[in-house]
Amino acid sequence: MLPPIAPSSAGDYVSGLRGVVLAGGAELGADTYNGEQDARADEPQPHRDRFELALAKAAIRADLPVLAIGRGMHVLNVAQGGTLIPWLPDVLDSDRHSEPDGPHVIQVSVTSKLGKAVGDRVEVSAPHRQSVRRLGTGLLAVAWAEDQIVEGIELQGHRFGVGVQWHPERGTDNRLFDAFIEAAR
Repeated sequence: MLPPIAPSSAGDYVSGLRGVVLAGGAELGADTYNGEQDARADEPQPHRDRFELALAKAAIRADLPVLAIGRGMHVLNVAQGGTLIPWLPDVLDSDRHSEPDGPHVIQVSVTSKLGKAVGDRVEVSAPHRQSVRRLGTGLLAVAWAEDQIVEGIELQGHRFGVGVQWHPERGTDNRLFDAFIEAAR
């Protein structure tokens, strides 16, 4: 656990690490991607946003393995210059992605690092109200929900830069964590 301190310290943090997990949490503040904050979104956490964006950039520069989960996937995308949909239910005219008990099947590119770790289809429960709008530089979409909402991304040319919309730590399938750990060895 790294406390969100001054973003200028992120480079020092990563110098002693073998990998970084960007965890879930409150929605990323819209100011981080020049968007408009939706009043229904959680209160922004600017100190955490600034630190995690700096940490993601430092980890990428250091070619450290990065596993970005939920909010972490959004941080990875925005760190690379991407944007987010600030309130997904409005875009889809549905709450299906924000329902906590609504598992859905994700299609995964089998040629991706994510696909090699988890296979071509994964059933997940992944409530979220934000989503990737425009991918950041060097990122590829590698997993999608049935409605084509991006559920997984990867950083091209990086040792292991994977982001997922769902929370793999909530299940019993540890293959994604195993792949991350192997990359960090």
